[in-house]
Amino acid sequence: MKIAVGSDTRCHLTEEIIKHLESKGITVKRYGALAGEETDYVESSHAVAKAVASGTCDQGLLFCNTGTGATLIANKVPGARAALCMDSYSAKIARLANNANIIALGIRLTGEIHAKEIVDTWLNTEPSTVPRRMAFHRKTEEIENLYRRDV
Repeated sequence: MKIAVGSDTRCHLTEEIIKHLESKGITVKRYGALAGEETDYVESSHAVAKAVASGTCDQGLLFCNTGTGATLIANKVPGARAALCMDSYSAKIARLANNANIIALGIRLTGEIHAKEIVDTWLNTEPSTVPRRMAFHRKTEEIENLYRRDV
């Protein structure tokens, strides 16, 4: 698995989560400050969303101050389904019910142990195959396709 990880800030939390992912054998592609670039959350979130939507990376993980801005930007890219995850339950539902392919964490709001639990829950949860939830996934894609443009 290859995960795009982006942030406008390089800090203890971002580095520890990257180490955590790599310890699981996951290939990490860094974006924004994590790749040594001077950037803001808009640019790093856009880069991660493009990498996931294009298939360059399988999943995405974003960090910003609260996670809200990163989530908003990522969801502007067709094919990106980003969810702000504050706990393991929201990570599970983001994947199970919403088929999220990107999650965002707030650097100021999430401790290291908690962040690892959120990431692990999200990675270990598959999108639901329950017909009701699959209908949600399909409807989401239908709405997205209404606004999709070739760029």
